[in-house]
Amino acid sequence: MNKFLNEFKDRGYFYQCTNETELSNLLNHKKITAYIGFDSTASSLHVGSLMQIMCLRLLQKHGHRPIVLLGGGTTRIGDPSGKEETRKILSEKQIEINIKNIQKVFNIFLKSDNPKLKPIFVNNYKWLGKLKYINFLREIGKHFTINKMLSFESVKLRLEREQSLSYMEFNYMILQAYDFLELNKSKNCLLQIGGSDQWGNIVNGVELIKRHSNKQVFGLTTPLITLASGAKMGKTEKGAIWLDKKLLSPYDYYQFWRNTDDRDVIKFLKMFTDLDVSKIENMKNIDINDLKKRLALEATKMLHGEKEANKALETSIDIFVNKKIDNDTSQLPIIKIKKKEINDGLNILDLVVRSNLLKSKSEVRRAIKDKGIKIDDNPIDNDNYLLSLKIFKDLDLIKLSHGKKNHVIVKLIN
Repeated sequence: MNKFLNEFKDRGYFYQCTNETELSNLLNHKKITAYIGFDSTASSLHVGSLMQIMCLRLLQKHGHRPIVLLGGGTTRIGDPSGKEETRKILSEKQIEINIKNIQKVFNIFLKSDNPKLKPIFVNNYKWLGKLKYINFLREIGKHFTINKMLSFESVKLRLEREQSLSYMEFNYMILQAYDFLELNKSKNCLLQIGGSDQWGNIVNGVELIKRHSNKQVFGLTTPLITLASGAKMGKTEKGAIWLDKKLLSPYDYYQFWRNTDDRDVIKFLKMFTDLDVSKIENMKNIDINDLKKRLALEATKMLHGEKEANKALETSIDIFVNKKIDNDTSQLPIIKIKKKEINDGLNILDLVVRSNLLKSKSEVRRAIKDKGIKIDDNPIDNDNYLLSLKIFKDLDLIKLSHGKKNHVIVKLIN
C-alpha cells in the first residue's frame, strides 16, 4: 500500500475511499495536489476541524501539496450536512474577516518553506460569485438528478424530521462538486478529503468531473470523531475548543487534552500529534496520566509553540500539584474586580456567573450545595457568601474554582 494511505490508516484517519487501489497506485507514481474545504462560519476553527488539518499536514509530510479551500462562496449558502436547521447567513464583510483569521491557523500547522509543497489557499467565491445561473444549469446542473440528491443523508434527515430545508441549502452539494471540478481544471487537483458526512458531496464531485471532463479523480473521507463518553469532539460544557488563542487560552487548550478520557488517549496521540505511530504503540504500558500530559504537551506545542506549551504545563503543575498561584506566569483566565465592588458587597453567585464558570445562579447554588465551589481550594458552604478584602493575598488575587478542573484567577484592582 502507498505510504501516505498506510499512515493515513494507521493514525485512524481512514473511513471511505472512492477507489482505493487506483488512488494508491497513483500516489506511488506521482506527487499530487489534494484539497479540503473549510467554510468560514466563525472567526476561528475549533478542535472539530483538527483532524482535517492533520490530514493536510500528513499530505505535506509525504510530499504532496495541500490546497486549503476557504468557502467564501459556500459559506454564503450553508451546508445542510449534519444540521437540523438552516444555518445563520453571515454578512459578506464578516465572512471575509473570518477567512483572514482562519487562514492564520493553517499557517501554523502547514509548512511554507518548500515552494513545491507550500499550501495553496483558494476562496471559492472567486468562481462561485461569477456564475451565470442559466449557463450553470445547462453545463453543470444537467449532470445531477433530483432522485439521487434526495437520497443523500443530509437531505433525507431533514425531510424525515419535517424540518425546513431551503432550496438554497439544497444546492450546496452541487456547488461543492463544482468546486472540485474548478480545482481539477485550474490546479490539477486529483483528490478531495473530507469528513464522512461529506461522502455524498465528494462522490458528486468525482462523478461530475468524470462526466464533464472524462478525468479520474478520487475522494477520501475521515470518520466523525466522538469521545469515548459519547460527546461530540471539540464541544465541552464551557463551549467550543477554539484554535485561536484570542478565543481560548493556551492553558485551557492544554487542559482540554490533559482531561482526555483514558480510553481516548492512545487514539488521540495517533490522530493529533506527530509522534511516530510505532512509538505510540509502545507507550501503552506507560502510566495513563503521563500519557495525558504527553498528549496535552504535544498538541499544545503544535498550535501554540513550545514556550506556551511548557508554560501551560508549569501552570498546571503549580495549580494541581503545588497548589500555587503565580500572578506573572499563570495562564488561567483572569477576572478583574474593583475593591469598591467588594466593599459594596459582592455575592459569590454573581462572581461565579461573571467568571463564566457556570451560566446561572441556580447552577451555582447547586454546586455550592455539593461543595463544588471553592476559593483557594476551600469550599464555599453558603450561597449568601459575600467576598471580603481579607481573603485576598499579598498579590491581591485568589483562585476561584468549580470542581477539580475549572479555575479562574480573581484579581483585585483599585
